[in-house]
Amino acid sequence: MEKKSTKPIFPTGIYGITAEKFSGGRSNLEVVRAMIAGGISILQYREKRPRKSFAAMLEECRAIRDITREAGVLFIINDYPDIALLVDADGVHVGQDDFPVNEVRRLIGDEKLIGLSTHSPEQADAAVQAGADYIGVGPIFSTQTKDDVCAPVGLGYLEHVVRTSSLPFVAIGGIKEHNLDRVLERGARTVCLVTEIVGAPDIAATVRRLQAACA
Repeated sequence: MEKKSTKPIFPTGIYGITAEKFSGGRSNLEVVRAMIAGGISILQYREKRPRKSFAAMLEECRAIRDITREAGVLFIINDYPDIALLVDADGVHVGQDDFPVNEVRRLIGDEKLIGLSTHSPEQADAAVQAGADYIGVGPIFSTQTKDDVCAPVGLGYLEHVVRTSSLPFVAIGGIKEHNLDRVLERGARTVCLVTEIVGAPDIAATVRRLQAACA
């Protein structure tokens, strides 16, 4: 009998990402709890060295894994498949210059999600061939959240992915509440807003409002 896959299903709605430097002095754990209180269903831990040591990130991810597991929220770790394995996260997200998808798959197995950031139609096509489970599409608009961010890809690339890609995707990069409708109108069903959420005075209320807009 063929074994049934237990790989998580990629959800629609708001995709949360931690960004402690933009969180107004609040810790990642505080922000995660508030996002979950707002109804988020998928959350990515993103922390770039050398801001934190591996030991500190591991400790933080273990705590977030406990919180997300209890809440039934998917937990993705950016860049670090080793930490994802150690805390039993639901998946890993990598960029074009990180470990290749096939190598990450060898490490984490077939039951966890792998997301891959893409910035062009060619990269979206390659993600399918590489075996990614979902792709990031962006940055849609200009963003300063990441230090090494590429130029905005614009709404045209998003429209291309909506028309042609067989993979689920998350639209990301410079998306704010005031331009969210432009992204949704073009067919995005999972959307990431980083600073708009982690920097909000009331994170839970902001997530609820954004989730309602997506619905």
